[in-house]
Amino acid sequence: MSRKILLPGLLLPLLLAACGEPADTHPDKPVTHRRAAFNKILKPFEAMGGQLRQDRFAADKFLELAKQLDSSKEGPWTYFGPDTNYPPTRATAKVWSDAERFATSKQNFLQASSQLLAAAESRNEKQIRAAYEATHETCRNCHKIFKD
Repeated sequence: MSRKILLPGLLLPLLLAACGEPADTHPDKPVTHRRAAFNKILKPFEAMGGQLRQDRFAADKFLELAKQLDSSKEGPWTYFGPDTNYPPTRATAKVWSDAERFATSKQNFLQASSQLLAAAESRNEKQIRAAYEATHETCRNCHKIFKD
């Protein structure tokens, strides 16, 4: 194999890796933990949305997913400390500069997700759809302001 082909083939993966996101260098890695906690929320929430969007509503499975969401909904919030606004965060500075509004957004999400669990327990698809959309709206509203 010629060096002209081998050298670019070896360098390309290194160059692509260098273009990636910065590492979480904080000793306690709060950004990494925060992202993992949000992913733990997102997984059941996306599955619930899939059921509703694809008309595959299954009350028992939805309830199981709602319980997973409820058990993980508190996870990310402790990782938004005062020294956690550094790369690779995708949180905007408003999380810290408008902490009261951020706290309100968090409470809106927590309340909506509790209501989603209550709706799931009712097994009433109409109530569930409304509660899911309300919870989804709290996510959208928060992301508009507090996430890049």
